[in-house]
Amino acid sequence: MKYSLLSSLFLLALPWTTSAFHSAFVPRRTSIAQSSSTLSMVAENAKVIVVTGSSRGLGRSIALDLGSHGQKVVVNYVSDGSKESAEKTVEDIKAAGGDAIAVKADTSKIEDIDNMFKAAVDAFGTVDVLINNAGITRDTLVMRMKPEQWQAVIDTNLSGVFYCTQAFFKLAAKKRTGRIINMSSVVGQIGNPGQANYAAAKGGVLAMTKANAKEFAARGVTVNAICPGFIESDMTSVLSEEYLEEVSKGIPLKRLGKPEEVAGMTRFLALDPAADYITGHTFNVDGGIAIGA
Repeated sequence: MKYSLLSSLFLLALPWTTSAFHSAFVPRRTSIAQSSSTLSMVAENAKVIVVTGSSRGLGRSIALDLGSHGQKVVVNYVSDGSKESAEKTVEDIKAAGGDAIAVKADTSKIEDIDNMFKAAVDAFGTVDVLINNAGITRDTLVMRMKPEQWQAVIDTNLSGVFYCTQAFFKLAAKKRTGRIINMSSVVGQIGNPGQANYAAAKGGVLAMTKANAKEFAARGVTVNAICPGFIESDMTSVLSEEYLEEVSKGIPLKRLGKPEEVAGMTRFLALDPAADYITGHTFNVDGGIAIGA
């Protein structure tokens, strides 16, 4: 693989809370202009799903996809600057036939996480599925990386997953059912220059997924991970055709992934009965770029 591609890999799984790299996929099943009567489309057996970092990017895509399938979604955002986007996501979910609330919470802070789950239970009665999607980047070479750049990424991308998992399992263990989907990255599998902090955090998420799957199985809770690759977005649409062709050469399927492909895999692991017997595994949506990792 050419270095030019490797040096672009920091784009492979940028955080959904802070980057516009991944597009905001809006499901085409329903029109956003539909009336509030579409709330009647909420599935009779709808699950309550917390999606962290879901006001924009891939997290928003996942939230909208779940909403379009009649689910109840907790849209999490981290700062006041994302509030409007989170509220728009809630509006779009309701228009697509689901139900949703927006909750501000910094997933690196335990108190915020506890408050988010309390808000979810107050609104919907329980939480059935947790999608750990929130993340940040602080990219730089190892010898230039400051302690605060290292720690910020570990706090959100690794510790945040752990703390959210703790909060969710308190509820799921009592019901003896539940599903956790951790959004990792191919960077956590194959590494990338300039992202030692991000690779360490995402690799840690993969290890945590396996450990938690074994620990939680006795309570009927499954834990799986997804590793996205290079995904189409508003940002990739402004890149030159020549550059994208060069990137695609390093991907066995010779194309970028689509947000709906990641969202579809997430929905399968979150909702499909066929996923009841799947736990502790990692699912790559990457066109084959990490084959053998």
